[in-house]
Amino acid sequence: MIDWSLNTGWWLVSWGLALFAAYAALDLSRGVLSAHRPTAMRALAGAALALATGLCAAHFIAMAHSGLPAVMHFHAWSVFGTLVLAYIGSLLGIGLAVDRLRRPARGIAGAVVLGTFLCAVPLLLLGAVELHPGLHWHDAGPWLAGAVPLVAGVALAWYVFSRCRRPATRHTLAWQALAAVPLGTAIVAADFLVTRWVAVPWDAVSPAAAGTVSGDTLFALATLAVPSLIALLLLSSILESQFKAALRRAREELQIAAQTDPLTGLPNRAMFETWLLRATTRADRQSQRVALLFINLDGLKTVNESLGQAAGDAVLCEMGKRLRALTGTRDIVARAGGDEFLMVLEGHPDPSQAMAMAARLMKALNEPCVVEQRELTMSCSVGVAMYPDHGDQAKLIPHAAAAMHSAKRNGGGNQVMFDPRMVAGAREQVDLLRDLRRAIQHHELELYYQPKVHAPSGQITGAEALMRWHHPQRGMVGPHIFIPLAEKFGLINALGNWLIEDVCKQIRTWRDGGLRMRVAINLSVHQLRQEDLVDRIVDALHRHRVEPGLLTCEITESAAMEDTRTTLQVIERLSAAGVHLSIDDFGTGYSSLSYLRQLAAEELKIDRSFVMDLESSADARAIVDAVVKLAQALGLKVVAEGVETEAQQKILRTLGCDELQGFLFAKPMSAKALTLWAIKDEGPSALDFRPSLFDDSLSTPLH
Repeated sequence: MIDWSLNTGWWLVSWGLALFAAYAALDLSRGVLSAHRPTAMRALAGAALALATGLCAAHFIAMAHSGLPAVMHFHAWSVFGTLVLAYIGSLLGIGLAVDRLRRPARGIAGAVVLGTFLCAVPLLLLGAVELHPGLHWHDAGPWLAGAVPLVAGVALAWYVFSRCRRPATRHTLAWQALAAVPLGTAIVAADFLVTRWVAVPWDAVSPAAAGTVSGDTLFALATLAVPSLIALLLLSSILESQFKAALRRAREELQIAAQTDPLTGLPNRAMFETWLLRATTRADRQSQRVALLFINLDGLKTVNESLGQAAGDAVLCEMGKRLRALTGTRDIVARAGGDEFLMVLEGHPDPSQAMAMAARLMKALNEPCVVEQRELTMSCSVGVAMYPDHGDQAKLIPHAAAAMHSAKRNGGGNQVMFDPRMVAGAREQVDLLRDLRRAIQHHELELYYQPKVHAPSGQITGAEALMRWHHPQRGMVGPHIFIPLAEKFGLINALGNWLIEDVCKQIRTWRDGGLRMRVAINLSVHQLRQEDLVDRIVDALHRHRVEPGLLTCEITESAAMEDTRTTLQVIERLSAAGVHLSIDDFGTGYSSLSYLRQLAAEELKIDRSFVMDLESSADARAIVDAVVKLAQALGLKVVAEGVETEAQQKILRTLGCDELQGFLFAKPMSAKALTLWAIKDEGPSALDFRPSLFDDSLSTPLH
């Protein structure tokens, strides 16, 4: 009998290939932990292929130079079947062993499976040899006992590999190379144990036959094709790992960019709110307080307008650096946007400590900074809110902002602690705005009309339409409350459109009842910017069959002067349409006489502030007298509003006013009440309605 001889050089080659296959299999195995199932399955298949082909190739390299007298031939299908079994065993063993990283109990099962196949594959490959007479098997006991250290070696390999992490770094690759040593050694040791278990008869031959492949061919495949295949698998694993690392870095950079202010490098508001939630959660758990500082730079707009946006950005960057330098280990600072910053203080600060911190940062930000060779000195306003004293986490930033706005209203450059009264009015405004939107949709608004009186005769010449709001809970809400709210939050155009429509409808109703009444409406500066304002007015007049001269559009002097070119165009178009035009609140603005000459207005309306002082102020009388003479010189009528006493009426009539309006004659009333007064003389005073005002068979209304 002839035992296998040991060729040390080729056993070392076999061991090297086994180490290479083990390293590649371990590298591919890192992808098995991927949360993406197709990626994990692809990685498992590649790792099993590298280990199975490396196991078989190591055997053929060792067998090719075993010192046997003849070249051996192998049954091709047996070799292929053994390779398939090696692949299946590798799949199962690696799958269980890698799962050790999640569930350690499965690691031993994986090691047992791999150890079993490490011994089974060489046995099956020896059984595939075409040999006559066949192999002689020694006593199996001593050789099978070697399977125990094989399993231990495989288990050690996967234990060392478990120290790796999925991202490939120098540290993890070193652990991976270290883990490949016991696994590759176990492959060669298993082959060595199996080959030492058998002997070859001295007269044995291995004839070439159909369906066999020579050992030299398998040796060539083992030394050339298999290393190339394993190298390709390893290269694909490395490239995929690098691609994932690059993708991961890109995602991290995108996440950082999404959470960072690009100008100052500070966290943005979204990131700050996440940190604030964590800080308040910790504070709740530890029964502590958190302070929030809302910081606004005073005068940054002036810097931007005078020196340019780049100078303003430089100031913001410098202020951001100073704020970051002031933060402690548990403090957080962020840029909220524009010229606003946020800072949260942890560590159970009391209000005095929070205000002291506000004073420190105000002092730091007030230090001069040099921008474009100019020395600039900035100031800031700081609002402070405490958690949980001043509300829950969601209200902390709005409350600190309210305190900051209070500091700005007081001149800026100071710090203010939040007080609940700061947001009481704001909350009421929010509720009122919500109700106003609903009122427009549900037609809760109503028009009241205050008559205008012809000064020489005391007869009514028309009326001014005034909005009233019947609030379900608040009762009657005056226009001085909801009109500014509508202008601030973009509802004034909707209100104005409703006003135009309802007034034209009411004029038509009066005309159908035989009453010819001119009605005045007020146009705000926001309405004057509507491109379709004139078209809306003309369309409403046309649909309701109203003569344009029965509608008066009152434009305040300040609105007329705000955008003179736009206003002039609107007034010219309205005048061309035949609409009666009036300049309201005259005397309170800054009218240019040259511009006033260009306006196609037909009357001036003196502001009530001058009328109120007529009895006590010579200056007021002088101003009214000057306005009347100016209007007469320009061919305009003069209307005085706010007339409340007989003395005021006499003075205005003496000065030459054409029309009067005020509580002396009548308060604003509903359309129904005004109709009854005009037709049946059921009103607050004995004013006359000439037939010409409501009887089409007679003359036209007074002008």
